Amino acid sequence: MAVGIDYGNLMHRAMRGLIHNVLTDIAAHGLPGEHHFFITFDTQHPDVEIADWLSDRYPGEMTVVLQHRYDALEVTEDGFSVTLSFGESPERLYVPYDSIKTFVDPSVEFGLRFETHDDEDDEDEDDPRPPEGGPEDGGTAGRQDAEVVRLDSFRKP
Repeated sequence: MAVGIDYGNLMHRAMRGLIHNVLTDIAAHGLPGEHHFFITFDTQHPDVEIADWLSDRYPGEMTVVLQHRYDALEVTEDGFSVTLSFGESPERLYVPYDSIKTFVDPSVEFGLRFETHDDEDDEDEDDPRPPEGGPEDGGTAGRQDAEVVRLDSFRKP
């Protein structure tokens, strides 16, 4: 029997679903108006597929831009594939949703940030009590929580 409602994981899945829905629409209809995306992801995630030279150049995280120069955007339930130009060299990438750290559309000042909260105290996973300090302190080890990113730096004067 469930101890409680895991709002953190529910929100996590909902926000990944939002990214999936947006990218599915963009794959079918293209980017409308001034919309464009900055997507930062963990290059070390086990399901990320990028060229070795990109992984070497960006050993922790990488930000890609979907705006003018992208091709063959394919969206699945677990992630998306896209061909991007790096200089004059096209490269195919596969980015699983679980590897995404930030998703930003600065044209409308919208952004999501996914953070991983590691539990340094190694609390007992069978303990149903929430961590001390409330939900602001994160949850169990390795769980990712999502939050809205403030985009003040993208505001036009």
